[in-house]
Order: sequence, then structure tokens, then C-alpha cells
Amino acid sequence: MEKQQQIDEYDSPWKEAIESYFEEFMAFFFPEAHRDIDWSRGYETLDTELQQVVRDANLGKRLADKLVRV
Repeated sequence: MEKQQQIDEYDSPWKEAIESYFEEFMAFFFPEAHRDIDWSRGYETLDTELQQVVRDANLGKRLADKLVRV
């Protein structure tokens, strides 16, 4: 199995968990940012938009691969 496929298999469950529990994730890891967000307005994941940015960019090491609009 290719290294990238192995990474993707372990990465997907984490991304799904973060998406499902995004507000709680933000509260735990980024409490100051969490306090500044109006959670009554909801949030939206922008995976398609992120894929477009990544595809169009000449990137080195990527650290963020989840984009959420709050």
C-alpha cells in the first residue's frame, strides 16, 4: 500500500470527528476563538473550496486541510 493511501485512511476518521464535533473541538483546543464565534449562526465546512485552493497552489508541507466558515 502506498504511503499516501495509509495517511488518508488514518486521516479521514479524524476529519469526520472534527466536522461532527466542531464546536466542541474549538472549545477545547481554541477556547479564545470559540468565545468569539457566534455559534447561533452555525458553521459550514468548505472542503470543495479548500480543494480548489490546494489544487491551484504550489505548496510545500501542508498543515491545514480542513476549512470551516463561521
